[in-house]
Amino acid sequence: MQQLIAGIHKFQQDELGRYQELFHRLSREGQNPHTLFITCSDSRVLAELITQSQPGDLFVVKNVGNIVPRADVSGSTNSTAAAIEFAIQSLGVSDVVVCGHSLCGAMAALLEGLPGQESMPHLREWLEFASPVRQLIERDYGYLKDPDARMTAAAEENVLFALENLHTYPVVAERLAAGTLRLHGWFFRIATAEMFAYDPATQQFQPIQRPS
Repeated sequence: MQQLIAGIHKFQQDELGRYQELFHRLSREGQNPHTLFITCSDSRVLAELITQSQPGDLFVVKNVGNIVPRADVSGSTNSTAAAIEFAIQSLGVSDVVVCGHSLCGAMAALLEGLPGQESMPHLREWLEFASPVRQLIERDYGYLKDPDARMTAAAEENVLFALENLHTYPVVAERLAAGTLRLHGWFFRIATAEMFAYDPATQQFQPIQRPS
């Protein structure tokens, strides 16, 4: 906690000057993010850092495993749905990114089970929303014997599953039909800080290239 408090004071003393006008403008005009960025709660994945975005650019949703439940999942287990609806309908974002990552503990738990799951019923229920990913890995990826390779495959397939589930949201389907919304599947490799994007043409995650 002392580290956080020290960081607050350092920001106010050393960094705030560069952002003061931006925060004043955001307070006056409200937020107008261009992208809904859905990623994992993992402390190593920071959307604003890896995309070098400014305050007000991204509407970020972080949850365990960057899971997107179907639209028909209701109740306290689907606050992610509320964020999706708000970002797309109220804020009018033009893009949605679902970003998975390597070494994802949620994917490891999905594949191998959750130790001490009796004391974590909410986490167990949340991971079950991605159970089709586990079934896919068991059915189609039996040739992968290395646990890390299986985890990576699950993390990538989980991104595609999330994109598929996004289509079940009426607000998403309407904007897609109107051509005013784009969906993107990304994968962040922690060890090298590389970002990959899913290419439907090759059905592979390809390195994101610098704009020409």
